[in-house]
Amino acid sequence: MARIVILGAGISGHTVARYLSLWLGKEHRVTVVSPKPKWNWIPSNVWVGCGEMTVDQVTFELAPVYRKAGIEFLQARALSLHPEGDGTRARPFVRVEYTEAARLGQTEDLEYDYLVNATGPKLNFAGTPGLGPEGGHTVSVCTPEHALQANTQLQQCIKEMKKGERRRFVVGTGHGMCTCQGAAFEYIYNVDHALRQAGVRELADIVWISNEYELGDFGMGGVHITRGGYVTNGKVFAESLMVERGISWITRAAVTKIEPGKLHYETLDGAFHELDYDFAMLIPPFAGVGLKAFDKAGADITGEVFAPNGFMKVDADYQPKAFEEWNKKDWPKTYESPKYKNVFAVGIAFAPPHPISKVMKSPSGTQISPTPPRTGMPSAAIGKTVAANIRDLVKGKITAPVYTASMAEMGAACLASTGSDIFKGTAATMTVYPVVPDYETYPEYGRDMALTFGEIGLAGHWMKWILHYVFMYQAQLRPGWSILPD
Repeated sequence: MARIVILGAGISGHTVARYLSLWLGKEHRVTVVSPKPKWNWIPSNVWVGCGEMTVDQVTFELAPVYRKAGIEFLQARALSLHPEGDGTRARPFVRVEYTEAARLGQTEDLEYDYLVNATGPKLNFAGTPGLGPEGGHTVSVCTPEHALQANTQLQQCIKEMKKGERRRFVVGTGHGMCTCQGAAFEYIYNVDHALRQAGVRELADIVWISNEYELGDFGMGGVHITRGGYVTNGKVFAESLMVERGISWITRAAVTKIEPGKLHYETLDGAFHELDYDFAMLIPPFAGVGLKAFDKAGADITGEVFAPNGFMKVDADYQPKAFEEWNKKDWPKTYESPKYKNVFAVGIAFAPPHPISKVMKSPSGTQISPTPPRTGMPSAAIGKTVAANIRDLVKGKITAPVYTASMAEMGAACLASTGSDIFKGTAATMTVYPVVPDYETYPEYGRDMALTFGEIGLAGHWMKWILHYVFMYQAQLRPGWSILPD
């Protein structure tokens, strides 16, 4: 019997777990370690953050779902990896610390045959002084609890505006190296929608602030899309959405400090600015969760297993290169650790070889450019691919991974929808193929324009609404889940 330990139960880790359960059955032991007891469909947190959905609508308890599927679930957080064992044992293990009340603070060593790092990111609010809902002065939609706090503040603003008071709402990224602009992009339109529904939009100033060089970069180096039979720049697409809704924007900006009611930011030209606000939802920078790694003798090998940002190194080319020399071949395909062949990293937990958007710095040296997105569809595709490789490795069908999921060979779809009412709302729908531009195959735009397009309308809103329920159904392993799209 093989034991597979999966660290994390987000989109990618949960995908690995459910497919291994399906494919391996009870012949082998699948263990999921997660510090939180609930699964969260993160894309719908934006709706929690404006009162369109409750926390219960975007989460469910993991333990009963895993119990039904024959998956062992431990509510704990990983502390350290010991891929060579230690002085008393030869088998590799991971040390975890329990976060459930009954065993809070207790540690345990879990031996494994295969390990999947799906820990996701550390929400590094500390990267910007004053950022975040926990000791800072801004709100977030990164977790259901954060989104609930965001809605509380939003509704308070609406209450004050109904008395005739004017308010400024600032939404975007809270650091010069943030990713996940898409979540903030969707949230700002939901704020606009909520204010219109409340009848107070004319009393609101809504400002987008981002580290993107131009609107519509999204950490993918920008994008050209096909729309209405024409090819248009993603910048024009994004700008038109904001102009139509009276939203102003600030790009090429790194938020450097946040005080109550005032944020400070530096722009790429080296200028420093201040912006007053009444409500601010800013996405934090991401970092690795802080896992350590030790060899058999107990020596710290964290720097060999993880990149400086804390994300795990996989089968990518991490050699420093000039932007013009970056290539699609640099990107990982199997997500296997180059040092330990029975260790994989999926979703946000793997270290990208380089940014997709060109690295830009201000005269003072502040990097003001997005880091690569690895959420949503790519996370699920990577998780399923790693699960397929582990399945066949366990069964002895292969001796090395054969299934691949390079972000330079996969597409992604993004649905930014306003409101969760099926009859009231609209959505900006965008598909991109591939996520990492491939100028060798598509020399003009770096992407297949037949598969890279954008539209705006009610149909996309319906699709986002339907997909919420489809993915919640699938994630709970309800009947027929495996035939639904990931």
